[in-house]
Amino acid sequence: MTATALADERRVRRIAFGNRLSYWDFKLSPYLYVSPFFILFALTGLFPILYTAYVAVFDWHIIGGQGDFVGAGNFEWVLGQEKFWIALRNSFSIFLLSAIPQVILALIIAAVLAQNLRAKTFWRMGVLVPYVVAPVAVALIFSNMFGDQYGLINNVLGSVGLDPVGWHSQVVPSHLAIATMVNFRWTGYNALIFLAAMQAIPRDYYEAAMLDGASKVRQFFSITIPSLRPTLIFVIITSTIGGLQIFDEPRMYDTTGAGGSSAQWLTITMFIYNQGFGQTGGGQFGHAAAAAWLLFIIIIIVGLINLAATRAIASAGSRNGK
Repeated sequence: MTATALADERRVRRIAFGNRLSYWDFKLSPYLYVSPFFILFALTGLFPILYTAYVAVFDWHIIGGQGDFVGAGNFEWVLGQEKFWIALRNSFSIFLLSAIPQVILALIIAAVLAQNLRAKTFWRMGVLVPYVVAPVAVALIFSNMFGDQYGLINNVLGSVGLDPVGWHSQVVPSHLAIATMVNFRWTGYNALIFLAAMQAIPRDYYEAAMLDGASKVRQFFSITIPSLRPTLIFVIITSTIGGLQIFDEPRMYDTTGAGGSSAQWLTITMFIYNQGFGQTGGGQFGHAAAAAWLLFIIIIIVGLINLAATRAIASAGSRNGK
């Protein structure tokens, strides 16, 4: 074989090898780009979930470590506790009192910020200030505002001749106070998410509606809300997850952090913490893990219900808009 033929053969091999590299680069590079997220999720998300399920079927104590296999015994124990059902009621109550007004207020604020305001950047950044404040600081300030004896709210009510409200001693007022903290912190954050989605809606829709004589309110319900369907689903799902996992605000609502003398505002996450690390009855990791998995299942069920309801409402609004 001549030198020229050998050179041509090597060149063909290099081209074939380069083509194979390009093929595998085209096929594998997208997975390599997204792999850091899945690796982190596996380490910080998936592994804790699976390990919690493993702990939940053993008699596991903080001092003695892993004990005997008990199967569903820990789940039966948790479901048999009256405080678990009280915590479940409180969690849903605080979640509903915070999530519903939060989404409505966020939509209204986003609609106002979407207008041609003066110093609009200042106002848009201003609504995010409560979100960057430490949750502990917010809880301490609001817990003093809603004090039973010397709180600012009761002082205002007393000045107009109204009786003071037991913001800590009563169930519903304590839930309203904690929901106010949550709304204060998260409404602006969700408003900016809605604002970003509103700015992506084509202006042609609004111009056509204005030519047809549609008012601002009609445009909001017939164009804006149906166009925000994916964003609404995202915000509602995240609000559901965060609302049912609420911990900081109720934990810091009083000096003891026990959820009230009669568990008035005890939440499921506080119940889990008390089982695992509480001073009374704590150290039972098996009970805490079982309660955590029950909360996980509840969040999935409620999230699916919210997803179906949001899609139905958005689809109905879109049909009405047409």
